[in-house]
Amino acid sequence: GWRSNLRKFDRVTPDKTDTNNYGAVSTDYIGHSDAWPEADYATRERIFQEHVTYQQGLMWFQVHDPAVPDDVREQMAQWGLCRDEFQATGGWPHQIYVREGRRMVSDYVITEHDCRGDAKAEDSVGLASYTMDSHNCQRFVRDGRVLNEGDVQVPSKSPYPVPYRSIVPSAGQCENLLVPVCLSASHIAFGSVRMEPVFMILSQSAATAAALAIDAGVAVQQVDYPTLRKQLESQRQLLEYVKPEPAAKW
Repeated sequence: GWRSNLRKFDRVTPDKTDTNNYGAVSTDYIGHSDAWPEADYATRERIFQEHVTYQQGLMWFQVHDPAVPDDVREQMAQWGLCRDEFQATGGWPHQIYVREGRRMVSDYVITEHDCRGDAKAEDSVGLASYTMDSHNCQRFVRDGRVLNEGDVQVPSKSPYPVPYRSIVPSAGQCENLLVPVCLSASHIAFGSVRMEPVFMILSQSAATAAALAIDAGVAVQQVDYPTLRKQLESQRQLLEYVKPEPAAKW
């Protein structure tokens, strides 16, 4: 009896949408991307094509299969691939959306305690604030019921600091590497940190740290944090969250 198939067809123009997974059975091919991070190119191509087949099949089913209620089939039949987008690949995106793959484990692993404000790193190089967000990770059968597991949607209490230690390897592993994207974070925390604006913030901070390491002739782990912080603040990087004052009432 569920009728919210079009709920996540978010309009970007009157005729085009940003379409996202929504609900228990949707465009996520749950549990079939686990091998991606460690896979070779041939295996990744197989995983890619499996996702294409799944999504094509899902959309065909919603339009054509008599098991689908008529009103849903009629709604879905109004939609199609954009003729002027991804023309080289038949209207389908040429990349699979990989939110999370391999991540570094360094001297500081960001966890949900950081997102909740129960832990606060002192060597901030930027702020993150998005909800701890994970799509379902697996589908299984228990007591004759099909269940999904892994969906998490928990807001952070407020913007929280991302520490310098989470974007540099542990000392002795690599002296000239900064990792602003595949940083040291748990699965749950990465669901919050992984927003593109945060990656841009951390990349700016990483570039500044790299310049300081080069100028001082030291490993990235030996960059003087007070000096880095001063330089970031001069670049107007926000490193601490200050709760705004309530608006005046008139």
